[in-house]
Amino acid sequence: MIRVGLVGFGMAGRVFHAPLISSVEGLALSAVVERHTDHAKERYPWITTHRSLESMLADRTLGLIVVATPSGTHFEVAQRVLEAGFPAVVDKPLATSAHEIAALAGLAKKRGVALIPFHNRRFDGDFLTVEKLLLDGRLGRVVALESRMDRWNPGATRRAWKDAPEEGGGVLLDLGTHLVDQALALFGNPMAVSAEVLRERDGEGANDAFTVRLRYLGLRVTVEANALSSPAGARFVVRGTRGNFRKKGVDPQEAALNRITQIRGEGWGEEAASEWGMLHVDVEGGMVTRPFATLAGDYRRFYAGVRDALEGRAKPPVTAADAWRVARVLEWAMQSAEKHCEVECNWKGEPA
Repeated sequence: MIRVGLVGFGMAGRVFHAPLISSVEGLALSAVVERHTDHAKERYPWITTHRSLESMLADRTLGLIVVATPSGTHFEVAQRVLEAGFPAVVDKPLATSAHEIAALAGLAKKRGVALIPFHNRRFDGDFLTVEKLLLDGRLGRVVALESRMDRWNPGATRRAWKDAPEEGGGVLLDLGTHLVDQALALFGNPMAVSAEVLRERDGEGANDAFTVRLRYLGLRVTVEANALSSPAGARFVVRGTRGNFRKKGVDPQEAALNRITQIRGEGWGEEAASEWGMLHVDVEGGMVTRPFATLAGDYRRFYAGVRDALEGRAKPPVTAADAWRVARVLEWAMQSAEKHCEVECNWKGEPA
């Protein structure tokens, strides 16, 4: 049994990490860092509450520490965890720059411990469905993919760290990390990046809208997010030489996790048939349209993969090199937005 310590019990720690860790055989949520409150202990009475990271790092019975603090603190907290010799899972983004990610990867290698970014959206049902369609070749040669996460949240407040650029806020780092990671998982490294990164809501604050275009040979990928869309657009649109696929809606897991402390029972991650995407395929010169069942998503697969990696039975589900590539794309996107031009990708410097 791997005893797990969780640093932070805000939304990421409470909604995602604590319930998922508690739902995976072989992992035991054992300790949480909460500086001033006891919300974690109210939900998980058996845990130890630490008031500081130093206190948690003194507990050598822990076999994994999960960093779920605000984005701007990830580098510093993860650095201290790795320096203390603990394997670490770090919520996305792993750090706020590719340079910092490379430094953390180097430190993890030096200490001989695992460093695993929490890119859980690889286990969304809609993404897994798109991945299956591509692997099966149902759409022929894919020529374009659009992926978007639209929200309606006009009332941002500068008091929230997610709207403070100096604290790692902004939708590009927040949702862009997920969308770009999914694109790279499907298609690998792009040749060039172009983007618009904007502030659309009233008042000052971090970016709240972006469009990032990834250019591949014979393929265009566009990822988008904003805070002023209602109703939301299609989550995925995939076009190929034999047909198209369009998927609306959002993966149901986050909403479900927000209501529970542990996953129990059957049917986790399954989507109602009314939410399935539509597959349009050319059959003998005529288009045939039908619903295409969404695969069940399961974020537990991430932590099961972490467990297996720590036990030496599998490779990590996500690597620091994966996070570095995502960070480079986001940096090129910012550069493109500032200079109003396409940026050619230079992939030198990837951590081993």
